[in-house]
Amino acid sequence: MTGKKPVVVYGVTGYTGRLVAEYLREYQVPFVAAGRDGKRIREVLDKVPGIENADCEIAEVAHDTPALTALFKGAKVVCNMVGPFMKYGAEVVEACLAAGAHYTDTNGEQNWMLAAQARWGDAFAARNLALAPGVAQMYTTGEIAANLCLETPGLDTLDILVLWKGFPTYASTQTIFSILTADFYYLEQNEYVKWAPGARCEVVVPGQHRTALALPWGGTAHPVWFKNDPRVANCKVMGGVFERAVMDNVVALDQVIDEKIKPLPPAQQQEELSKLAASVQGGMPPRENPRINVSVDSVHASGPLGRAHCVIHGNCNYKQTGLLQAYSAYHLLQASPRRHGFVSACQAFGHRELLGVLQSFGLVGRPELKVNAFSAA
Repeated sequence: MTGKKPVVVYGVTGYTGRLVAEYLREYQVPFVAAGRDGKRIREVLDKVPGIENADCEIAEVAHDTPALTALFKGAKVVCNMVGPFMKYGAEVVEACLAAGAHYTDTNGEQNWMLAAQARWGDAFAARNLALAPGVAQMYTTGEIAANLCLETPGLDTLDILVLWKGFPTYASTQTIFSILTADFYYLEQNEYVKWAPGARCEVVVPGQHRTALALPWGGTAHPVWFKNDPRVANCKVMGGVFERAVMDNVVALDQVIDEKIKPLPPAQQQEELSKLAASVQGGMPPRENPRINVSVDSVHASGPLGRAHCVIHGNCNYKQTGLLQAYSAYHLLQASPRRHGFVSACQAFGHRELLGVLQSFGLVGRPELKVNAFSAA
């Protein structure tokens, strides 16, 4: 890799990838913008605000482990934006391990996280590397809120809700549809319990008089992260977008998938799911507007004798994701993560540190934290 740039953003041409590039520029971190099409990378980078001041170079690379390993050698961190990760992630993780680079991604695929933890977690830990999937607003901001609640001892149950206003990108939509035929789980008494097919519920939107429709959203990352946390025995997560029509459409499509796609052979399932996802979102959404694209992360934590509730209001959930990725790389260039191996962003970098990063860029407000816990006195 020419110039030995310390960070590689793999999949920079997607919506989130270009935001990661933008925030790496703001952190003044040199990086390689990598992907399969060098010409397309240049076209995309030229539109990133302020990119002319960034220390970056372009690398065209095939999506296979040997080629990626050669590219990653000399880098310290790889930010992987190429999903669905269950389909494309293994080659990137293997290459990171071979090259000795920390790995982060933005995935929300619970099946991928469980597979990555089992397959590579110990190997990354043995090399003092971080394997940090799911560094993204839809998972990390809620994880921050959960950890703020857990600062109160005696709370062992997490009820997490994430809502945002906007529409998933093409890559996010492909990922969402790719997990609809997989099993996904919540945590009950520290054991994984499978969500019932078609699970959904009306949820109360913090700070509003109305309710919203929420789904398990593939189980999300949180039950995996909290599985071996001695503070937590139970963890359920629901999520979605504020727009009711979009959520109603997801529920209707879920029924179509159950009836028409799940009976197909696995290879054909993925092909049909990809087509269905493209029919829902085939283009690039506009750049986020902080007055419109808002997010709400709400966590109720409870125990036998105590309660806590934390709400984090934010804006521009994809910008939050881009910033969290860029900060993760920035941190790892200067200091070791708090834990090695399979880790969440909060486990690697600290929940209050990440909160401060999001606040410093104006992407989240001050957390609203209410605690009603028993007193040992």
